[in-house]
Amino acid sequence: MSVRQQAENKKLIVATKNKGKLKEIREILTGIEVVGFSDLSIDIEIIEDGKTFEDNAYKKAYTLMQELSLPVLADDSGLEVDALGGRPGVYSARYAGEHASDADNNRKLLEELKNVPDSQRTARFVCVMCLVLPDGKHFTTRGETEGIILRQADGNNGFGYDPLFFNNAYGKTFAQLTPEEKNAISHRGSALMQMRKIMEQVL
Repeated sequence: MSVRQQAENKKLIVATKNKGKLKEIREILTGIEVVGFSDLSIDIEIIEDGKTFEDNAYKKAYTLMQELSLPVLADDSGLEVDALGGRPGVYSARYAGEHASDADNNRKLLEELKNVPDSQRTARFVCVMCLVLPDGKHFTTRGETEGIILRQADGNNGFGYDPLFFNNAYGKTFAQLTPEEKNAISHRGSALMQMRKIMEQVL
């Protein structure tokens, strides 16, 4: 079976290898069968060298769409910390180095913020979703969630910077929320619900 046939047997191709993102996308897009980049027998290295989340999301979706000639959805997301001038931003996944772990990135963030007072530790998670169709048309949605960066990690759920990101509405970090709670208020949940409405019209 070809890669294209594998893909056609699925409902939606998502250009990500991040297991945490895929899990959340599947939870939010209930009723739609989602297949990730790493689920296909395809070996493409996409360099995320864009200056914005929009740039990277489009590049990922467009590159995989060209390979498969099928609609592809891509996510690019990250953390913007006000006291750091918006960093780590598009470099969130590799903040502490090209192959940094979540723990590495969290340690670097805490180190950079160690002298920043609590009142100035505001931040937001940003998620951009981009859907590219085989005819070249593309659609983009964006979701944001405001929060505060704590001084130490708390919670075991989620991934990435979730243990440090405190949400005022729930009075918990994203890593302390259930998947249902997080998806209801998260940047990814917001971007995906907007994108779902678009997909219902164009797919």
